[in-house]
Amino acid sequence: MFDTLKRWHEQRILDNSPYSKADWQQVAGHIAILDRLTDDELTKLIQLATLFLHDKSIQGAQGFVVTATMRQSIALQACLPILHLGLDWYKGWSSIIIYPRSYVSDNTTVDEFGIVHQGQQHRSGEAWLRGPVILSWQDVKNAGVRDGNNVVIHEFVHKLDMLNGRANGFPPMTKGMDASQWTIVMQAGFDDFVRHPKAGINSYGATNAAEFFAVLSEVFFERPSVLKEAYPDIFEVMVQFFGQNPL
Repeated sequence: MFDTLKRWHEQRILDNSPYSKADWQQVAGHIAILDRLTDDELTKLIQLATLFLHDKSIQGAQGFVVTATMRQSIALQACLPILHLGLDWYKGWSSIIIYPRSYVSDNTTVDEFGIVHQGQQHRSGEAWLRGPVILSWQDVKNAGVRDGNNVVIHEFVHKLDMLNGRANGFPPMTKGMDASQWTIVMQAGFDDFVRHPKAGINSYGATNAAEFFAVLSEVFFERPSVLKEAYPDIFEVMVQFFGQNPL
């Protein structure tokens, strides 16, 4: 009964969407990494993105005006990681904030001696536990071009990671996955990457296990051959987790 009502509600949202299929296809045509999708997959992604925009609010900061096309572009890239997972993987929060360009955020770190350091850091995006996703449009507008850097995918993968607590590189496993295998493979990859950075993978991934997972997810969707060559075991567990093979 609940599933029937849910499908009925979702169909009403799709039927009353302010965006036509042609609108979506035009926006998708400017996101290079989507051209690997089959027609059925693209249709599914568009439907997911439509439901996403109904569920989440996207607002500009500092007077920045977010257009309909911007919303669609963000939604398509945000929903790519959950194409075969479903919108429930983005549950528990509702807001996306868009700055016109990189913004300054307060930063607190603790060094090896236990001394707390306060400072500020320029950011292109961040994801808060049970809070909003924040993005810089200057960085978002250049995303999806197969360069291995995608701030939208990066921050929304953090949201997947946070489903079982603070981001630590260990998201909830999908059906049939071996959690111990994920831990072993990702930890070995992270330890190696810290010592031996790989060409084509942003060195920011060496920050911690959470950033390693998010950075590798960018590469998984944008330059999958780079990830498979560098870390074939990680590539395979990501195929299992996301339920899709970008190659």
